[in-house]
Amino acid sequence: MDIVIGIDIGGTKTKIGLVNKEGECIEKTFFRTKEFPDLDDYLNELKKTSENLISSVDTPLNILGCGIGAPNASSKNGTIENASNLLWKGSVPFIEKFHEKMPMPMRIMNDASAAALGEMLFGSAKDMTDFIAITLGTGFGAGIVANGKLIDGFDGFAGELGHVDMTMGDGRLTGLGVKGGLEAYVSATGLKRTILHMQAKYLVDSRFRSIAYNDLHGEDITKAAEEGDEIALMAFDYTAKIMAQALANFTAFTQPEAFVLMGGLTNSGKWIMEPLERYFNEFLLEVYKGKVKLMHSGMQGKTAAICGAAALIWENHS
Repeated sequence: MDIVIGIDIGGTKTKIGLVNKEGECIEKTFFRTKEFPDLDDYLNELKKTSENLISSVDTPLNILGCGIGAPNASSKNGTIENASNLLWKGSVPFIEKFHEKMPMPMRIMNDASAAALGEMLFGSAKDMTDFIAITLGTGFGAGIVANGKLIDGFDGFAGELGHVDMTMGDGRLTGLGVKGGLEAYVSATGLKRTILHMQAKYLVDSRFRSIAYNDLHGEDITKAAEEGDEIALMAFDYTAKIMAQALANFTAFTQPEAFVLMGGLTNSGKWIMEPLERYFNEFLLEVYKGKVKLMHSGMQGKTAAICGAAALIWENHS
């Protein structure tokens, strides 16, 4: 069976999966990224975990290569550069060093761009030539496809839309130090920060007044919204409004047929999606109204990032 190793490097977890040509992840595992602050130790663990995963499959496998999605990854240089949520600083020659340990075809790309490629090969955007994939996790990532081509940029860093300033330089800091940057508001982390903001601004009762920031999780906010908690409802509305304004702005730039949304924040369902759709249609220029869809990822739930990374190799075998 032909298989591609898909690796999703996150600040908390590194997820590894074996992905077939249909974009199905047949086996997967993970380890904690932060337990390996030394790059060489991390790469050794990545090699060992990948080989253990391959040996756990009874069927003989033909490994075509390894695709890697990571924050601040340059597809053109094979590097990870100054990623705010990874422990390896500066410019890390990731592909060069990992290839020494596992010689096979390898590609690396910004995780959101890899997700966009995955949606184009395996997911909701199979028949689209113009769309933007949005990843809503710890941060805000974007992968842009226009005229059927992934927009990679001069140096492989196109699509850093999470660091677009939404407040004219007078707002929250993003992980890269941008004041008022989008991901500081529209992300799982941004939603938590908004809960604190709403508690300071309004005096209404809320379950969150007795919960510390570090004990607050996205599913708690969703559950509170379902129970009618006013702070939770206001936080979702505030988040959706900022996101809608950003998506309307991005529409004016490439006119996508759709935004394909994925990641933890989308698990909040109607509490984020209903106000988002309402505000989005309000903010769109008249010429775009009714033409741009907001869609969920068509890849398999929690394996979407793995399949997106694997698409970097499958793209050349389709």
